[in-house]
This record gives sequence, C-alpha cells and structure tokens, in this order.
Amino acid sequence: MSMTHHAEPAVTTPPAPGRKESDGRTEQRPLALRLLARPEVGVFLGAVAVYVFFLITAPPVRDGSSMANILYQSSTIGIMALPVALLMIGGEFDLSAGVAVITSALTASMLSYQLTMNVWVGVVVALLVSLGIGFLNGWMVVKTGLPSFLITLGTFLILQGVNLAVTKLVTTNVATDDISDMDGFGQAKKVFASSFDVGGVQVKITIVYWLVFAAIATWILLRTRYGNWVFAVGGNKESARAVGVPVTFTKISLFMLVGFGAWFVGMHQLFTFNTVQSGEGVGQELIYISAAVIGGCLLTGGAGSAIGPVFGAFMFGMVQQGIVYAGWNPDWFKAFLGVMLLGAVLINLWVQRTATRR
Repeated sequence: MSMTHHAEPAVTTPPAPGRKESDGRTEQRPLALRLLARPEVGVFLGAVAVYVFFLITAPPVRDGSSMANILYQSSTIGIMALPVALLMIGGEFDLSAGVAVITSALTASMLSYQLTMNVWVGVVVALLVSLGIGFLNGWMVVKTGLPSFLITLGTFLILQGVNLAVTKLVTTNVATDDISDMDGFGQAKKVFASSFDVGGVQVKITIVYWLVFAAIATWILLRTRYGNWVFAVGGNKESARAVGVPVTFTKISLFMLVGFGAWFVGMHQLFTFNTVQSGEGVGQELIYISAAVIGGCLLTGGAGSAIGPVFGAFMFGMVQQGIVYAGWNPDWFKAFLGVMLLGAVLINLWVQRTATRR
C-alpha cells in the first residue's frame, strides 16, 4: 500500500512596508539633481545673479530703455553665439567667425557702392561669400583631418588681411563709403536694422531675430534627425559614421551655419552704421565661443543646448552695458568677462559632478 505525500504550500512573509531596495540604476534622482544636469540651468542662475547685481549697483539698469539697450547688445552677440554653439556641439571650432562678419559687410558695401548696384545685389553676393567661407572651412576640416582650430585660425588670418588690404585698394581708405543714399537701402535697413516701439521704448529688431533663431535652433537639436546627427558627430564621429550618420554633410553644414550667422550680423552692422571699418571683428570670435561655453557647451563636443548660449549672451550684454551704467572704467570689461568665463566653467564642472553623483 503506497502512501502519497502532498507538499504544503510555502508560506512567505510579505515585505515590511518601507523604502524599496534599489541598485541605484533604476531609482529616479531628485528633481533638483535632474534640473542641475541640464546644461542651461547653471548659466540661467548665473544670468539672474549678474542681472540682480547690476540692478542694485547700477540704478539706470532699471529703466526700460536701458534694458532694451542691454538686450540689443546681447542679441548682436547671441545671434552669432547660436551657430557657434551648434558647431561646438558638433565637436568643432571656428576662430574666423568674428572677422567673417566684417568680410560679409565689406563685400555687400563695396560691391554695391563701387558698381553702383542696388544694395540687395551686394546683400545676396555677401550671403554667397559667407556660405562659401563656411563651406571651405568645413571641407578642409573633413578632408584633411586637421583640427578645426588650426584650419579656422588660418582662415582668420587670411580674412583679416584681405579685409584691410582690399578695402584700402578699392576705397583708398580703411572704411567703406556711405551707402545710405543707394537704391534698396531703406528696404534692407527695415529688414536688418529697424526698430519698433513697445510702451514708449525703442526695441531693435535683432532682439526678435535672436529669440526666433534660438527657438529654431532648439527645435532642430531636440526634434529633428539633423539634431541627433549633430550630437552624434560631436560625441564620436567614427561611431556616428558606423551607424549611418552623414558626418561630412553634418560637419560642413555646421560651418556653413556659422557663415550664415556672420552674414546676418554683418548686414545688421552695415545697415545700422551705413559704413564698415575693415579692421573690426578681431576678438569677437572669442566672445561668441565664450558665450557658448558659459551656456554649457562642452569644449570636447557632443553636449550643450541652444538655450544656454542665449543666457550666456545676455550675461555678456548685461556686463558690457552694466559697467557703463554703473559709471565704472570700461577697461575692466574684458577682465570681468574672463572672470565670468572661468567661473562658469568651474560651476558647470561642479554642477555636472553633483548631478551625476549617486
């Protein structure tokens, strides 16, 4: 006679209520740390601090017209800082960006005046020249494999010499002739250098362009395939190429975007002042790069945003005009910017380490 034994069901004690164990990989980090991980948060806080500082130390800043002037100065930096930031996210630099602005303005001015053409002809030709410079920079970087620092340093020196030499050769002067009485000037000025009234305060059109370009750049980076390509080639171009990213097209197009920005700012300068000094633009490339770095773009590429450089440019404009409104010696401007740059880099480093620490 066989006997059958039935196994009794195992009795398990339910886990005591309390915090669930986690290996640290799936546990969601606190909101504060997730916000700190965003590259633009640090520069936003810095921009607020600079604004409050000058709001206290420079009473004229509180006036609406003063703020409009600050935003205008910020916009002329910010419009160029945006494509420079995209290029840096893509892992490259452009040291010729500052003098390229003047090259564009000189081309439009001299071509229109010397050939007595409608100024729009000069504007279009200047656009082609600026895009061509960007294309050449990108093509040489991709085809030679040399660092973009060296390639664009050479372009910087070439453009600086050509700007001065050609202007002297054509106009027998270091500045171009006044084009304010030429056909099409009024229309071009409305597009590139007009103002409009807001509550009795004159606001420059470049502020609107700056914010619109920033919104477009943000959408491109976050919502398009091209934005993914930019981050990919900046992170590791060989890995990006292996998964089908068109590295050559992406790199060259980023340099051409910088050329477009140089053209736009150059046209603004031309139709604001009616003439162009051929020796200007030197050193502005460092301002654009600094605004991008302060905005959270890494020097190694592959990380950054388009919003961060907006706040970075605002900080520069705030300091540039705030020093004047405070009645301080403007010779301290560059020193102040240097302190801002070093401070922003250190803060960004601390923020990244804090945000990634478990």
